[in-house]
Amino acid sequence: MTTTAAELLFDGPDEAEWTLVLAHGAGAPMDSAYMDAWAKGLAERGLRVARFEFPYMRARRETGGKRPPDREAVLLRAWRDVVAQLGGGPHLAIGGKSMGGRMASMVADELGAGALVCLGYPFHAPGRPEKPRTAHLTDLRTPALIVQGTRDPFGTAADVAGYQLSPAIAVHWLEGGDHDFKPPAGSGRTQRQNWDEGMDAVAAFLRGLAR
Repeated sequence: MTTTAAELLFDGPDEAEWTLVLAHGAGAPMDSAYMDAWAKGLAERGLRVARFEFPYMRARRETGGKRPPDREAVLLRAWRDVVAQLGGGPHLAIGGKSMGGRMASMVADELGAGALVCLGYPFHAPGRPEKPRTAHLTDLRTPALIVQGTRDPFGTAADVAGYQLSPAIAVHWLEGGDHDFKPPAGSGRTQRQNWDEGMDAVAAFLRGLAR
């Protein structure tokens, strides 16, 4: 793993056919245990993975103090800047965990991303499935994969079945997974198994687009 002056973290082979840019969720940085596991796991599956932090998270790192997420306009501008820095192109995929993936979904078409990958999309605030955050997903053109736990409080399988999503979007369901894809104790399944299944799904999705 290397760090550039632009505060990007890279994993995986430089010559990979796809580069996948992942943004973090609202509460944890780009090098959290979750983000590390996914970046390294996807790199092991042949993808080049880049990670970055939104301005508020960089400020947290520098000052040690907690700050809430930036305004939506700032988050979207950060995505535009990172894609411009990496040069864009048809084999640049964007996405991320929760909020990071949602912000990516809002600019994917605009930026001409080759693909969109969302890990635990926040379809709605917990307990508010009647107020979905899906208006822009009804006509999304970018090929997209959402990896989602079946019991995610931000969008269960039952919740999402009632939303209108673009035909460009596929959803891969991880059985019993919560927002971090962790299944219930005693389910006979582990979080690591769900992570591996999700990583396999992302790698297969991008390989399929390359063909």
